[in-house]
Amino acid sequence: MLNITTADRVAIYEVIALHGHLIDDGEWDRLGEVFASDVVFDITDYGYGTLRGLDAMLDLVRGVHDDKNQALGHHVTNTVVTGQDGDTVSARSKGLGVAPDGGAGTAIYEDTLRREPQGWRISYRKAIARRTES
Repeated sequence: MLNITTADRVAIYEVIALHGHLIDDGEWDRLGEVFASDVVFDITDYGYGTLRGLDAMLDLVRGVHDDKNQALGHHVTNTVVTGQDGDTVSARSKGLGVAPDGGAGTAIYEDTLRREPQGWRISYRKAIARRTES
């Protein structure tokens, strides 16, 4: 049973949504507002393996921001909180990326968020690419 307040839910949804705004606006130095300093980010489906720590994430985004294949827009929707263990919750969201050529891709985000002194932060994220079978 989930025992979180409506205010917690709103804060969780906003943290998850903020990621796309910061990435798209190039405000990478603010990613600590979304992710815990010890975040584990599994982006194996996108060819980047598993990143460990906020510094590793920052190194990646700074290194690929000029990539012609980088999405122009990162959107998240259909977020649901699926479980709770004390000050940790699980959430699942749908992601949508719009490519420079107008194409789009979709993903599933499986997140673990932890309540920290400064608010909710994603401590684990797995981005699962949704692709058609070839």
